[in-house]
Amino acid sequence: MRAIVLGAAAGGGFPQWNAGSEACVRARAGDPAARPATQASLAVSADGTRWLLVEASPDLRQQIEATAELHPERGPRSSPIAAVIPTNGEIDSIGGLLHLREGTPFALYAHPRILALLDANPVFEVVDRAIVPRRPVPLERRIALEDAHGVPLGLEVRAFPVAGKPPLFLEKAARGGPPPRPEPGDVVGLEIASGGRRIVWIANCGRLEGAVLERCAGADVVFVDGTLWRDDELVCAGIAARRGRDMGHVSISGEDGVLARLGPVPARRKILVHLNNTNPVLLADSPERALVERAGFEVGHDGLVIDLPGETP
Repeated sequence: MRAIVLGAAAGGGFPQWNAGSEACVRARAGDPAARPATQASLAVSADGTRWLLVEASPDLRQQIEATAELHPERGPRSSPIAAVIPTNGEIDSIGGLLHLREGTPFALYAHPRILALLDANPVFEVVDRAIVPRRPVPLERRIALEDAHGVPLGLEVRAFPVAGKPPLFLEKAARGGPPPRPEPGDVVGLEIASGGRRIVWIANCGRLEGAVLERCAGADVVFVDGTLWRDDELVCAGIAARRGRDMGHVSISGEDGVLARLGPVPARRKILVHLNNTNPVLLADSPERALVERAGFEVGHDGLVIDLPGETP
């Protein structure tokens, strides 16, 4: 099994288009310690030729062009992208589907709540259902993935609930009324398995609860929400009134943060993704980056390739 980090940043990417923080200024100037990143997404393949995309980032076209494994190889129109799974209904996770509207088949998998969001928005009908089947992914059920034609991909996926909330655009649509209540399936984590290897993807998560940590135990790779270094990061920066937990994101630091909660859990690699442009761990020369690395975590970056050979029977 091979995995490629297509994007490691949170919504808006790094540098973000309207952000003038020191880190963003350094990234725009080409500082090697401030490596630019697109919005969080992962590509996974069991055979190196057919690929599953986890998240359809708004940066997807750019990510495809930057990744040779995702380039077309046959005829005037083709793609090695065989399936896509968004893990939530935020624009960061589904917006890239609109890049995949040019008539090439793939299978679209998602939790029924996310599929319902897509069904309710007619703009997503440009992704032609006649060639892009929409397939539900219930919670806690192992599913063998297939391409649009029903050919197995050699990957199994199991979705599990994580602490999260409905998409921001639904909150804004409430127009001052009560926001929609969180329900299981609003945000999911994924276990992706092949050849005895296992990847866990939790790029959006409000709390690392016991059941989620149990999923991570023994995994070959855990990709985990690294949006913010501290819960009040955006408040202190003067750019938002809400804390990380209010936005559905656990922080890296703190007694309930990623380092404290996931640090003791045995997993071969632990990689932070979905990094907001305000997060100091994006800077390779920051004290926070050094602390993260001493704790045994990696900071994800665009183009990171992970090869997981199948286990010997």
